[in-house]
Amino acid sequence: MSRNGLYALVAVLAVAVVAFAIYTYQQQQSQPGIEVRIDEQGVSIDGNG
Repeated sequence: MSRNGLYALVAVLAVAVVAFAIYTYQQQQSQPGIEVRIDEQGVSIDGNG
């Protein structure tokens, strides 16, 4: 395999890793969840689902 081919393969793999990381992050952000806070004003419960 030539050096240019190797560089192209590394670039394609790097792009795939970045794309997968972005996809995973977006999937985690869209999942419903519940946030419970306890502070001076009392207890508050926020849900995004």
